[in-house]
Amino acid sequence: MAIQFSENGEDELLASINTTPLVDVMLVLLIIFLITVPVVTHTIPVQLPHERNQPTQTRPQNINVSVDADGNIYWSQQKVSGLADLQKRMLAVTGEQPQPEVHIFGDQNAHYQAVGEVLLAAQRAGIQKIGFITEPTSGGN
Repeated sequence: MAIQFSENGEDELLASINTTPLVDVMLVLLIIFLITVPVVTHTIPVQLPHERNQPTQTRPQNINVSVDADGNIYWSQQKVSGLADLQKRMLAVTGEQPQPEVHIFGDQNAHYQAVGEVLLAAQRAGIQKIGFITEPTSGGN
C-alpha cells in the first residue's frame, strides 16, 4: 500500500499496488527458466559406442578399392572401367570362403557420390565386411 498526498494537505491511503517491480522480477525469472530448461531436459537414454582405433591388418585376401579426387575407381592398383565392372569383380569374390574384406580408400577431395557408389556396389554384391581407411592422427589419440 502507498500513501498519496492530496492538494488540500490530507493524507489518503492508496489501495493499489505498484506492479512494475513485480513484472521486472517475473521477466527475469522467465528468461532464466527459458535458458535453463533445455539444459535440464533429459533425452532418451542410449548407449553410444566407444571409439576404438585399431590398426588395419593387411591380409592377401583383403581387397583395396581406391577412389581418387576425380572420381576414378581403382581395384588393387588397377583402374576399373565403370561401376558395372566394379560390381562384377565384387560378385566374383563374394562366394569365396572366408569372404574377403573390402577396404575403401577415398581421397579427401573426392565427391561423396563417388565413394557412395562404391559402397552401394559392395552392398549389392553382398560384401559383408567393408572398411574405410583413413590417415592416423599424429596426436596419438
